[in-house]
Amino acid sequence: MRCYLCPRKCGADRENTLGACKCGENIRVAKVMVHMWEEPCISGENGSGTIFFGGCPLGCVYCQNKEISRGYVGEKITPQELGDIMLDLQNQGVHNINLVTPTHFSDKIREAISLVKSELKIPIVYNTSGYELDTEIEKMAGYVDVFLCDIKYFSSEISKKYSSAPDYYEVAKRAFGKMLRLVQECTFDKNGIMTKGVILRHLVLPTLRHDSMKILEDIKNSFDISSFKLSLMSQYTPDFCPDDYKEIKRRVTTFEYNSVVDYAISLGYDGYIQDKSSSNTAFTPKF
Repeated sequence: MRCYLCPRKCGADRENTLGACKCGENIRVAKVMVHMWEEPCISGENGSGTIFFGGCPLGCVYCQNKEISRGYVGEKITPQELGDIMLDLQNQGVHNINLVTPTHFSDKIREAISLVKSELKIPIVYNTSGYELDTEIEKMAGYVDVFLCDIKYFSSEISKKYSSAPDYYEVAKRAFGKMLRLVQECTFDKNGIMTKGVILRHLVLPTLRHDSMKILEDIKNSFDISSFKLSLMSQYTPDFCPDDYKEIKRRVTTFEYNSVVDYAISLGYDGYIQDKSSSNTAFTPKF
């Protein structure tokens, strides 16, 4: 069967070859961990039960997880085994199941959740680059409770340069809108853990603060910003960026980051602001 799960629509026969995501038919899991460094409403005190998948349809040049997103790192597992991993994490007392870069395995993920749904009592979190087909997001209705959705770029020129995806913003905006329609509002339990909702994540990049501001402005003009939470991130680390991209081969300055933070506040966004100390490889999982 040809694969059209992501916006690349590569049409690869993933049973016999690799898709644009660098993966074949089988689910690849690169790491399973209790993650303590997500947003407070995701990690809480007990942590987020995080499953990192191998491969990625987007392939940003500066990806901090490129060890797994570009290569073939990860164990091949079945949907039943994935479901069992979810149950094992739940038994460890985590607040949720956090699926990192799930796009290219979304069909298998639905199958896995279906197999253990009667036993799962905690929310499922879909942690994505934002480069998603809205038609595929629609299929996650009833399977996903919380969407952690990156929106990385506004400019098609910038998204082409760093992710080879000139259509990134229009695609991500459409997918984000679909996520909002699926969950409609944010809800939290008595401990402040998000049980349903959407978090719009944005990583501020060096030299690109004006692009960040354009995203914030357009999203505000297009959606009800009270229906989701914004998470501004400062964790960009140049260590993972090739030397060819000299303009982003440095850390984000305090001025750049604070400019975006101040603009988000002026527009009325509510959510989370990451401390600049997060720009450190110590916070990058080892695979």
